Amino acid sequence: MAQQADERAAETRPPPRGSSPTPPQRLGFRLSPRWIVFFLALLALNLFIASRAMGPESRVRVPYSPFFLQQVQARNVEEITSKGTDIQGAFRKEVTFEDSEPTTRFRTEIPAFANTNELSRLLQENDVTVNADPLDTGGPWWQTLLVGFGPTILFVFLLFWLFRRAGNVQNALGSFGRSRARRYEASGDKVTFADVAGIEEAKDELSEVVDFLRKPDKYRKLGARIPHGVLLSGPPGTGKTLLARAVAGEADVPFFSLAASEFVEAIVGVGAARVRDLFKEAEESAPAIVFIDELDAIGRSRTSGAAGFSGGNDEREQTLNQILTEMDGFDPATNVIVLAATNRPDVLDQALLRPGRFDRRVAVQPPDRDGREAILRVHTRGIPLGPDVDLARIAATTPGMVGADLANLVNEAALTAARRGHDVVEEADVTDALERIVLGAERQVMMSYEDRRRTAYHEGGHAIVGMLTPGADPVRKVSIIPRGMALGVTFSAPDADRFSYLEPEILAKIKGALGGRAAEEIVFGEISTGAESDLEQLTALARQMVGRWGMSDALGPVSVLPRDGSGPFLPGAAEVAPETRKLVDDEVRRIVAEAHDEVVTLLTENRARLDALASALLEHETLDEDDAYAAAGVTRPQATPAGELAAAARSRT
Repeated sequence: MAQQADERAAETRPPPRGSSPTPPQRLGFRLSPRWIVFFLALLALNLFIASRAMGPESRVRVPYSPFFLQQVQARNVEEITSKGTDIQGAFRKEVTFEDSEPTTRFRTEIPAFANTNELSRLLQENDVTVNADPLDTGGPWWQTLLVGFGPTILFVFLLFWLFRRAGNVQNALGSFGRSRARRYEASGDKVTFADVAGIEEAKDELSEVVDFLRKPDKYRKLGARIPHGVLLSGPPGTGKTLLARAVAGEADVPFFSLAASEFVEAIVGVGAARVRDLFKEAEESAPAIVFIDELDAIGRSRTSGAAGFSGGNDEREQTLNQILTEMDGFDPATNVIVLAATNRPDVLDQALLRPGRFDRRVAVQPPDRDGREAILRVHTRGIPLGPDVDLARIAATTPGMVGADLANLVNEAALTAARRGHDVVEEADVTDALERIVLGAERQVMMSYEDRRRTAYHEGGHAIVGMLTPGADPVRKVSIIPRGMALGVTFSAPDADRFSYLEPEILAKIKGALGGRAAEEIVFGEISTGAESDLEQLTALARQMVGRWGMSDALGPVSVLPRDGSGPFLPGAAEVAPETRKLVDDEVRRIVAEAHDEVVTLLTENRARLDALASALLEHETLDEDDAYAAAGVTRPQATPAGELAAAARSRT
């Protein structure tokens, strides 16, 4: 008895917090009289349609005499087919008999007393074709049964299979509206803040959310209201998704994750149903966290023409409205926090960002030098490193890289070490992996001497301009080895992380990009297609100087160009007059033309340095920082010895 009591208690005991709820027992398939009547009616309808479709073609019935005989004598009968007393045939011209529609197809019967010999003579005299084919009576009986019963039987079996999988009709048809969120339990290999590095400010912002989920009474007794939603914004790869999972791991609560695009289907209303199911599941598992990645896929502004919404019936707009409704209906006592991530917070609908929905916005920015070192230490925990590997130096040579980039770097270094048969990852493995990621893999291209010479002068022009132009970043590496889509590469990078640039420094970048083309003009007297990517980079810089950064006296301190990635349908992007756009183009041409003249003058005056550097490149193919400055006869500026790699790359494609 005691054992039975314990078993009953175990059955009624609620599941432990964070565990998946036990699915309800599936219902068996029960054939009720209503279903029998439905299937029989469906079968009868199927058979009727099949008999109409498979039966003989419709023919008008006409009398043998005098109508049929008159048509034969009038030479209006083209052909007939006869079996016994039955005759089927076709008229040459359409005829109307009594109330029938005009037709050429007919049927009739020969009377028993009729003279068949006379009929045969009459048919021959009037050129009537007598066929030996059987009468048109439709398809065979088995074909009629197959078409008449087959679709219904197939439908019944399909419906029965859905019933067996879903339990009942409602579940079978409603499965389209089930949430596709992936649930991560708190137990097991959970992610914590210890696994997230380089974004300490963001972790501090979210620590309050973790504390609320752990100790909600601490805030409720003071009347505080925890934010319903937290929006994580930042460039791709900065760790927004990882940070959201770390919040769930720290709070020790279930974590529901899915991309916003998974809500949307071609069937209108499915997205809204999935939103309702997701939030219902989260509330049943509370306290819990709901994470929606790439929120801008469904959360774009609904302003007319802004996001491509076609109207109130648009599936994405209905999905967005349902998200807003669910967040408004949150009971603070449910302890469900909504986290969302986006790369484009500027295009989100304002209804999402108002208080009561996504109250708090956390910017997840690319890490600085110390942050990159911390990220590298996290990703190298399980990787044996050689004694020559200095993570601080690697962090210094990777400005602009985010967490995903650094994780890929560590993995590529490990793959390179394994490919070379090393027991540990050495510094050379990391360096080669970094160059492979930034530059691309080396290509075994057989170039002629003339092409190698042109490439050497092209890259030498980039390097000389970078060495001698005030405000330019120091040259770190020059190479004429083809990598990726480039035949040669010149790298320049600052000595420390840069967060803003002065006008002379931007002009120096434009001049550096023009160095390759100018060198070809001076040495060969003609230009090649190798400056394509250079021209794209310098044109973009010049347009931003004029149209976004206010570095033009002709326009003044105004912004007339949309931000990167903004389209013409976003607010403010189409508010620029044609005259202003022409003025921007004119200023861009002026800046580039003046920079080009200065670069040509600089390289002409330093032709000896250009020749010496090109000769060194033809001999060695790749020159590091010290070798490049020594070959050009230029004193290297005072800088951090290690420097930083790949802040700007100018490639000859």
